[in-house]
Amino acid sequence: MDPIYVTGHRNPDTDSIVSAMAYAALRNALGDREFVAARLGHVSDETRLVLDRFGFEAPPRIKTMRTQVQDLDFDTPPTLNCAVTVNHGWTYLQANPQIPALPVVNSDGTLYGMLSTREIAGYDMKSFDHPYIEDIPLFNLLSVLEGKILNEAGYLVDKISGEVTIAVPQDHPGLLFSRKDSIVLCGQQPDMVRRAMDLGVSCVVICQATLEESLRTMPTDTCIISTPFDPYKAARLIYQSVPVSLVCRTDDLICFHLSDFLDDVQEKVIESRYRSYPILDEENKVVGTLSRFHLIRPRRKKVVLVDHNELSQSVPGLEQSEILEIIDHHRLADIQTSNPIYVRNEPVGSTATIVASMYQERGLMPEPKLAGLIAAAIVADTVMFKSPTCTDRDKRMAERMARIAGESLDELGHAIFSASSPTAKTAEELFFSDFKDFHIAGHHFGIAQITCIDSVKMLERREEFLQIMAKIKEERGFSMMLLMLTDVLLVGSQLIFLGDNEIIEQAFGVQLKDNTCFLPKVVSRKKQIVPALSALWG
Repeated sequence: MDPIYVTGHRNPDTDSIVSAMAYAALRNALGDREFVAARLGHVSDETRLVLDRFGFEAPPRIKTMRTQVQDLDFDTPPTLNCAVTVNHGWTYLQANPQIPALPVVNSDGTLYGMLSTREIAGYDMKSFDHPYIEDIPLFNLLSVLEGKILNEAGYLVDKISGEVTIAVPQDHPGLLFSRKDSIVLCGQQPDMVRRAMDLGVSCVVICQATLEESLRTMPTDTCIISTPFDPYKAARLIYQSVPVSLVCRTDDLICFHLSDFLDDVQEKVIESRYRSYPILDEENKVVGTLSRFHLIRPRRKKVVLVDHNELSQSVPGLEQSEILEIIDHHRLADIQTSNPIYVRNEPVGSTATIVASMYQERGLMPEPKLAGLIAAAIVADTVMFKSPTCTDRDKRMAERMARIAGESLDELGHAIFSASSPTAKTAEELFFSDFKDFHIAGHHFGIAQITCIDSVKMLERREEFLQIMAKIKEERGFSMMLLMLTDVLLVGSQLIFLGDNEIIEQAFGVQLKDNTCFLPKVVSRKKQIVPALSALWG
């Protein structure tokens, strides 16, 4: 069953990661076991603290939703070892005409070549002009001919070489075999068998006949075997007893890996002429084959978005995925879907509040550890209930979750906001711990937010932050950059700004000094900063 990824936004905060984990756990508990929580970026110190406190591991990180080879319903035919007989491969291909070719692999499972009916037929036609075969393993020959060894010499031979000859009764010795390196096929012809043994040929194949005891015990180096097939069929089968490694195609192989993107695969397939392509895993071992048919209607990855509904904040390649649901508490943005989906967008301070409400609606009480995780996410996203986005519903839900977990909200909040130490991390790590970019009214800009309990101390690193902001502004073509140093105790934010100062001065009625100002009671990016800029630009 294909996984359904539940993921928050890029550069995820605690609410984003916890909401994804809690919603996936809810759906799985209700019987939908394919839901998998995922994250798109680095786990911040704050989130790590919360996860560790309640004994959870961070969700696995995914980097793209682009359709990959691993998302396709590719074929998984058997892989043939290099030593397997051509007859074995031919039998499978005839029984499964929908499989264009079989992968031939080395002993370690890595690709050696590709075997199709085309290579087998080509080899079979060449055998008429070149009837000599070399070093056929005796086991191969016995298997294909359904043969039995008839003399002692047969147990001493491991490989057979020679020119395949059907010996028919005739008087003229010049028309018969005359080389020691011959494989002679005959019927009930004791004189012919004796002649072959006297000459010391490589092998005699007795077709639908018996061998006299005197010939069976005759001293010789010639291997004698019997087969239930007639001479003509036996002769053709001998050529099919060679290892597939001698017949399969090994030149100009085009193969794909499970992680390859469908767009890139399609380009290579269009440029090539083959009907089937081997698929390799990360260890270069063959796991299947891909045909043009598989590219027509590929399966798309399935995803549920939580705590965001904006394309620029979501996983790369989202447009190639199938969005099933959106659960969020932000403004409606630009994500589009091809089909109607379930959307739940509510004006509360935390997505975790919405997810907790869904537990309540479905009659399922979260386990204490998960309840503690949800409480921490609400506290973090509402800035200990000081954010203007915070509602009574957030407070009541956080209190309920904290009771279930046996936690104190005050103690939990102090631990969370003490995680962003101004000296413990690099400026870049702090800056990108909670960063989002926005597209509003033709303006493209980024806003980072660091929530702490000592913004004055954090402000001492202003020049480091400005260098990072200048670099990101140039690399991404932003018109401006903002950094909010949100102080839980001061209930406001130190704002560091890079761009046209007039924008901030008009939007917030302040004066910037050294690219910095203090915005009292401003603690929410989505509720206070973004709306003020949107209003300014109309």
